[in-house]
Amino acid sequence: MAAAPETMLKLVPRQIERLIYPVGFYRTKARVILGICRDLLARFDGRVPDTIDELLTLNGVGRKTANLVVTMGYGKPGICVDTHVHRISNRLGYVKTGNPEETEMALRGKLPRRYWIGYNDLLVSFGQNICVPISPRCSLCPVATLCRRIGVTTAR
Repeated sequence: MAAAPETMLKLVPRQIERLIYPVGFYRTKARVILGICRDLLARFDGRVPDTIDELLTLNGVGRKTANLVVTMGYGKPGICVDTHVHRISNRLGYVKTGNPEETEMALRGKLPRRYWIGYNDLLVSFGQNICVPISPRCSLCPVATLCRRIGVTTAR
């Protein structure tokens, strides 16, 4: 079971840093976590909001995290767009966008809702192992014949 905000606030940043160490910017994120816990208690009676709009009012919560919370925490539809989802969706030619937020909005209008929650999981591992940012492994790609390779200048 996840710790309640009251319990988290009993920890010092160093304790949280040790717990989240593998995450990038762990020191900054530890302080942000404590700030979010204070905010949850002050504004939401200790409850984690279940809407993207409410989550976005928390300092340190962006669209990707807000979508992740509503999809994984509440089972509501949402599309988590990280660097992999943004890059691959554009590389395939499925969307034509300039940043992750535009990609999210384009996908909301185009991708059938039943695929929203699983889309991120599907593309993250694929983007880390096959469709990498520089010199993607197109020779290993199971969807190479469908890919428009937009922006790909060198491939393996």
